[in-house]
Amino acid sequence: MTDDLSDRTILLTGGTSGFGRVAAVDLAHRGATVAVVGRDESMGATLVEQSSDLAGTIAFHQADLASQSTVRSLAATVKHEYDHIDVLAHNAGLSVGSRRESPDGIEITLAVNHLAPYLLIYELLDHLRDAPNPRVVITASDIHRRATLDFDDLQLTDGYDSLDAYARSKLANIAFTIELDDRLPDDSAVTVNCVHPGFVPSTDLFREASLRTRLLVRIAGLVPGVATSKQAAADRLQTLLVDPQYGSVSGQYVGSDGPADPTPEATNQVVRRRLWEMSAELVGVPPDWPTPRTN
Repeated sequence: MTDDLSDRTILLTGGTSGFGRVAAVDLAHRGATVAVVGRDESMGATLVEQSSDLAGTIAFHQADLASQSTVRSLAATVKHEYDHIDVLAHNAGLSVGSRRESPDGIEITLAVNHLAPYLLIYELLDHLRDAPNPRVVITASDIHRRATLDFDDLQLTDGYDSLDAYARSKLANIAFTIELDDRLPDDSAVTVNCVHPGFVPSTDLFREASLRTRLLVRIAGLVPGVATSKQAAADRLQTLLVDPQYGSVSGQYVGSDGPADPTPEATNQVVRRRLWEMSAELVGVPPDWPTPRTN
């Protein structure tokens, strides 16, 4: 793995807690400029303070990714404060115990876990293209294998289950990754991949989930060989962010042993395109992106 990252600027959502926080510190330790996005201002301030003596820099940007206007404001701030972004890493994740809606009236797990990455990439893609070797990485999960995308009820208005909502959002992450790679112009230098970091029960991801889900997570975490440490998950994420082996690999779902096959639904072109078009409608952007750059 590359040791000197002094020339890299990395935008990392979900970097104030869990393995995202571990990854942010590790990247800054190796000299990277890490723009960390999170909801909790005090956790962000603590992270910046504790990282002040590292070789690189951690800057904190407070944002609630459930809000589309906040995602757009974040993108505007990033374009103003950073000449370019080498890596756009979507690691923020959410699971809630009962159905809630975002400020835009969208089921909140879908809004944070899928639509926020969709919209932020849309807003920052041209800025990302200014980097010499730009990458997009989305944190997905192997739990996507239990999900299916019901386009007649994408927002789970009929019979909400927190684990199903989370699994569905992770399936959407993978389908979006593959579709974005397919839509990028042939001469694009941008690579886009998604990663399964492992099952990390020590994170705060399921703190708002139902009691049933929290019990399942706790029990699974006690099974030998099932759980992944925060450091191991952070290492896996960083491999996709900066390791040379993923500088030219794109459109992949990456697990513990490298690129792996997701469920057939994630690769199905009809499913991918319908999800893309519905996502564009939900965030209010034209569906025919990305377009070739005009210099």
